[in-house]
Amino acid sequence: MNFHATIAGVPRIGPDRELKKALETYWKDSSTGRSLASTATQLTNNYTNAVLAAGVDAVPFSGRSFYDATLDTSALLGVLPERVQDIADHDNDGLPAFIDRYFATARGTSELPASAMTKWFDTNYHYIVPELSASTTFSLDDSAFLEDVSDQIKRVGTAVRPVLVGPLTYLSLARTTDGSSALSHLDELFATYARLLPRIADRGVEWLQLDEPTLVTEVDAAVLEQVRAGYEKLSAASGLKLLVQTYFGEGEQALQTLSGTGVAAIGVDLVAGSTELPSWTGSELLVAGVVDGRNVWRTDLDAALETLRGLAERGPVAVSTSCSLLHVPYNLDREAQLRAEHPEVVEWLAFGTEKIQEVAVLSRALQSVSTPADEAALEASRKAIAARAESPLTHNSSVRKRTEAITEEQRHRDPVAKRREAQATSLDLPPLPTTTIGSFPQTQEIRAARAKFRKGDIDVAAYEQAMKDEVADVIRRQEELGLDVLVHGEPERNDMVQYFSEQLEGYLSTEFAWVQSYGSRCVRPPIIFGDVHRPEAMTVNWYKAAQDLTNKPVKGMLTGPVTMLAWSFVRDDQPLGETADQVALALQDEIDDLVAAGAQIIQVDEPAIRELLPLRKEDQPAYLEWAVGSFRLATASAPNEVQVHTHMCYSEFNELIDTVSNLDADVTSIEAARNGMQVLEALKTAGYELGVGPGVWDIHSPRVPSQSEVDELLASALDSVDPRLLWVNPDCGLKTRGWDETTESLKVLVSAAQKARQNA
Repeated sequence: MNFHATIAGVPRIGPDRELKKALETYWKDSSTGRSLASTATQLTNNYTNAVLAAGVDAVPFSGRSFYDATLDTSALLGVLPERVQDIADHDNDGLPAFIDRYFATARGTSELPASAMTKWFDTNYHYIVPELSASTTFSLDDSAFLEDVSDQIKRVGTAVRPVLVGPLTYLSLARTTDGSSALSHLDELFATYARLLPRIADRGVEWLQLDEPTLVTEVDAAVLEQVRAGYEKLSAASGLKLLVQTYFGEGEQALQTLSGTGVAAIGVDLVAGSTELPSWTGSELLVAGVVDGRNVWRTDLDAALETLRGLAERGPVAVSTSCSLLHVPYNLDREAQLRAEHPEVVEWLAFGTEKIQEVAVLSRALQSVSTPADEAALEASRKAIAARAESPLTHNSSVRKRTEAITEEQRHRDPVAKRREAQATSLDLPPLPTTTIGSFPQTQEIRAARAKFRKGDIDVAAYEQAMKDEVADVIRRQEELGLDVLVHGEPERNDMVQYFSEQLEGYLSTEFAWVQSYGSRCVRPPIIFGDVHRPEAMTVNWYKAAQDLTNKPVKGMLTGPVTMLAWSFVRDDQPLGETADQVALALQDEIDDLVAAGAQIIQVDEPAIRELLPLRKEDQPAYLEWAVGSFRLATASAPNEVQVHTHMCYSEFNELIDTVSNLDADVTSIEAARNGMQVLEALKTAGYELGVGPGVWDIHSPRVPSQSEVDELLASALDSVDPRLLWVNPDCGLKTRGWDETTESLKVLVSAAQKARQNA
């Protein structure tokens, strides 16, 4: 039988970040493996139970994922990197035998580098990039996954639907170590899945989900034919009903490719994609993603129901979320402070639990079996949608007048040659200047002071003094290390976006709305509900506290407008470009104040510039126009002698070198060490003429890089970049690292720069 209501995917970190805490405990003490296994199991069971209790009759199940679903797939297929294969099997504790190789791939070890990590399509979730080659062969290591599946089937029956990353998507996200095409393995991988799926069916499974978001991107016609043939074979041989799930874009290509192959259901994102779907003939179950899985606004239930009823006239329809609920917080009910301070706005919101309820309400309405509670939910949706549209909270007339008055001239600085001459005089830096990205370790003392302040145990003055003491310590350490351009360390910032959102009007912050960014890393994205503006200076006092302690230049540190959007839940009632310009004007005011306070270098971080890039090329120029324009609007008022930096990380920069150049930052630091300096060839080919700092230390691995390793990375950079333009820096900020490894790693970095200067 077909199901009627489902969700496209589930979160794994836990509403109180239980998995994060268990992971970090295990990484410090491997004897806690049984506790880690138990935590993962309990979180999975609790979530499945809650979804079924809400009235949803089918629940996706990815097994107990301890870091990332793509990494899970690499382990399942027996293709963890060759360098970790000598690590012995783990001695159970309820964990998969491969768990230590798995974590070595994700995080590295003291001797082994981690695999590359990058963004999952156009989201702020990160996945571990599979490493393949022409000689790769797939060898199933499926005992842990099959055991997890069996346990769930025994617990709740066939309402559980196991989930795998689909063959096309897995290979399209992989990289090869020998220059071969990962997609050359497509037929082989379908054959491997054909061996795996009957083993899953033997566990009593009825439905299996294969995630294929790559089918919303531009895929070569020949590859689509391979995909079609592959799914025909899987459908015929598996003994399972297959749901192929897409998300993040138009579903039409997936329908054209998969209709008639024998798959039982096709899932499409009707929030990011069109609802027309001309290729759907009704021969397969359409899993209609009408509830937004990426943002936190209530669904317009009447509009969604109208869409569903129109589709149901053409064939069988199940109600779903547009994508996995991995991307939204767990539960709105916990946000008591938000409800007390912003009761009107709270009525416009829906987190994970509320979205599951929306799916259930829509499903019953579509089946004409609504309850009185469902009718009340539909009426509440109507009132909330109308109240938000009419609320004065979303509009600020002075902000709108200012954005309407923006001219093209306000987005441009003087030519780079003129700026470079002025900055050479004002800064007088050595060749290959050394710096860091911004943050330094967030120590236990910092966290304790922040907790005391939050609880009211210390007042503002005591808290600020504690943070200024940390700033003084960071400045002292940097001077002792011999760094050339310093930072204040950002002890006062819990998160680079949240910190600014708490000081900008138009934003809301939460207490418990955690979402997973990668591994054990979680963030609480703020919510943009109205027009954004800056009531007062946000960073000037911290900059001055640091600069007063040293004669070396200290960078002013800001988060750029695109990242302020990408790492927030954005308003969906106006174009993103308009919101970006509002944020840019607030940042422009902050830059003006920093310049007035004496700042000679100001860094405006844009790690998410690639993240929001539309998945289809035809949609990209419009995005890049407003994204680049907002950054330039924020920074263009800086005088020529003030050096503007930006920072980018975990994105495919080879595709965006022109965009990086168009931002017109004087210096761009780029994550590069973890990706093997792949960006260098693009820099060289493009004839890049601005300052650049390709990272020479991967800070996301818990290891101190060797001197020879950093020397070689810097030598590679010098082969591709004019030494007059090259900076030496880590890949990213250092807030997650400890002081011991930070100090030793920076010693290596400074030594490499000093040796390179002598040899230049």
